[in-house]
Amino acid sequence: MVKKKKDGVKAAVYLFPALISIFIFVVLPMIYTIYMSFTNYDQFTQGSADLVGFSNYIDVLTGDFSKVFIPVFLWTLVFAIAITAGSFIVGLLLAMVLNNPNIKEAGIYKAILILPWALPVTVAILSWQGLLNGNSGTINVLLQQLHIIEEPIKFLTDPLLARISVILVSIWLGFPYMMNVCLGSLAAIPDTYYEAAEIDGASKFTQFMKITLPSLAQTAYPLLITSFAFNFNNFSSAYLITEGNPPKAGSPYAGYTDILASTNYKLSTVNGKYAIGATLSILVFIVLATISYVQMKASGQFEEVN
Repeated sequence: MVKKKKDGVKAAVYLFPALISIFIFVVLPMIYTIYMSFTNYDQFTQGSADLVGFSNYIDVLTGDFSKVFIPVFLWTLVFAIAITAGSFIVGLLLAMVLNNPNIKEAGIYKAILILPWALPVTVAILSWQGLLNGNSGTINVLLQQLHIIEEPIKFLTDPLLARISVILVSIWLGFPYMMNVCLGSLAAIPDTYYEAAEIDGASKFTQFMKITLPSLAQTAYPLLITSFAFNFNNFSSAYLITEGNPPKAGSPYAGYTDILASTNYKLSTVNGKYAIGATLSILVFIVLATISYVQMKASGQFEEVN
């Protein structure tokens, strides 16, 4: 009994610095953000903010800010789903190709394809900003020199093209991670499964649907949920390429490519609406937590394995 108590004390001593750090850098900011969301704290009321109850939440969900929040929320959902699904599909296809034993140079191809993941994200995104520039971007210059186009394509100033560009760049950045996950999962599938399927006369598509995808599900599904949560708040891709532009008429706080994270950034740091920004942060957390819980529950991730 005495030894167990000593071990418990020793464990608490080792954990204490980490727990203090978590409390200071995670718990306290969360508590303060929740408190701020119930006040009228902004650039004009600093130091004299008053409690206003749920008025900020009502304003964001049904009031004046709902005209900003709801369209941005819907675009953020499309943004996160498109990037997550696109990265997974591209990563899976490339993993299946590289998993072919007949490809002798697979190691070289893996090294090349993993480069987007190895590059610093900010540098890669800013490079794409230059490549997609509507006037002097490398892509437009190349297409004009090849006489494929006459006028530059407005990749970053046309609303639809800007959104597509942001999604494609994000997929380019995200597919190497999914490719590595799929490579590991594919390597763990026994060859005997496919040999038995071929003996039974199953087509390649049937093998993919009945063997490959189910085998990938247990490994990939939790990672897809994590990836979706990350992309839902993927501030870098949404802001560094276009800064949320092109601007949207009647929406001073969010452009066509702004997601909730970048809108929150503009509300807080540019417009000084800290209380609304805190409210938006809490709502984003609730949405992500709900979606993640429902997806994990539906996939059976909480069930115990006997």
